[in-house]
Amino acid sequence: MSLTVSTERPEQHATLDTAGDRSARRAVTLFPVLVLAAGATGLLLPGSFAGWGESVPYLLGVVMFCMGVTMTPQDFRGVARRPWAVALGLVAHYVIMPGLGWLIAHLLQLPPQLAAGVILVGCAPSGTASNVVTYLARGDVALSVSVATVSTLVAPLVTPPLTLLLAGEYLPVDAGSMVVDILKTVLLPVLAGLAVRLLASRYVERALPVLPWLSAVTIGVIVTVVVAGSADAIKSAALLVFVAVVLHNGLGLALGYGAGRLTRMGEPASRAMAFEVGMQNSGLAASLATAHFSPLAALPAAVFSVWHNISGALAAAWLSRRRP
Repeated sequence: MSLTVSTERPEQHATLDTAGDRSARRAVTLFPVLVLAAGATGLLLPGSFAGWGESVPYLLGVVMFCMGVTMTPQDFRGVARRPWAVALGLVAHYVIMPGLGWLIAHLLQLPPQLAAGVILVGCAPSGTASNVVTYLARGDVALSVSVATVSTLVAPLVTPPLTLLLAGEYLPVDAGSMVVDILKTVLLPVLAGLAVRLLASRYVERALPVLPWLSAVTIGVIVTVVVAGSADAIKSAALLVFVAVVLHNGLGLALGYGAGRLTRMGEPASRAMAFEVGMQNSGLAASLATAHFSPLAALPAAVFSVWHNISGALAAAWLSRRRP
């Protein structure tokens, strides 16, 4: 989801005081309900979405364009101010989650399609709802936005080779084709959105409250299409996939927080690290799995899309009760 919060002030705990920020906070709260409804629709009416699979990359492009529109030059200045903290967050994200995906696939002895899907979720960039969840947890929002931004921009260079390395033992992986797909569905839409923000900021400000909802609905449609494409397999694999996703996300949140504490980044930054590591761009993972593997391989991403927002909200509620 495109749910970036304001980081205009230098304090670690930025405030949500604009209409767009308030809309993002409401959207991330209701997002799990929307995605659950979308998944149920795909499961109950799979025939209604036959042939929609080809639209998934374009739908993802809409989500990433919305993310680009919410970006500001301040996000990139945040990277320049604390390059080492951002670099640590980036390394933790692209080491912990791919490694956990591979480990869980082996421990649970997942079938090849599901194993590749779990690993692909782990190799995806950070989830764009993580900034709002970090805010709710009273974490370092500026660091969260910076890590999410950089992990998205480097995804074309990192996600395909990691997927080839870790998932290649399960299914053939065309890393070159995956690079092209990520460039088309992620990087170009994000850059286009950023250009629109810079060139037409006056008009964009008026549209900001709508963008989180547009992203949420679009991701809901992606989940519907993915679930409809593998409706028959879900009945037999749903429990196994759910266990894999809960382990993947839960361990990611815990190890992300632990990485922040181990490197002495401080409590607010450690909270940001937890969500930047544990929350994934599951929309991208679903799109890539559908295009390069199968609808069944996209099932872990669809389940992750629901669960990581629920677990993130619960973790944020718990952490917010503890003074940083």
